[in-house]
Formats: sequence, C-alpha cells, structure tokens
Amino acid sequence: MTAKNDGGPAFPVYDDHGQYVNGGGMTLRDYFAGRAMQSYLLDKDRDSFTFEQWAQASYEMADAMLKAREAK
Repeated sequence: MTAKNDGGPAFPVYDDHGQYVNGGGMTLRDYFAGRAMQSYLLDKDRDSFTFEQWAQASYEMADAMLKAREAK
C-alpha cells in the first residue's frame, strides 16, 4: 500500500542550526483541507450536505491541491 502524500509539515520548525525539528502538528494536507472547508461553508448550499460529506470533499480537494503542487 502506498502512503498518502501529506505534503509534509504545514509550518516546519527549525532549530538554531537550521535543522528541521519534527514536532508533529498539522500537515500541509490538513492545512489545505481546512482552507477548503472554509470555502465550502461559505457556499449558499452548505446545508445540503452533512459534515462528513464536507470533510470528505475537503480532503479530496487537499489531495488535488497536493497533486497539482507536485506537477509544477
């Protein structure tokens, strides 16, 4: 099974020597999905879908954004 591309950390942290410090936190995929969710909830038809459907659509949008990012 192939691991899903999460885009890495959304807000990477580096120490004083310029080395990446893995602090967990939000991935770029999570960040993109959150931003997509915001735009979906501004839609006039937002009440026609369940929260689960919006969440699924948000992550699908995030995956598409990551794929487009790889293609550039």
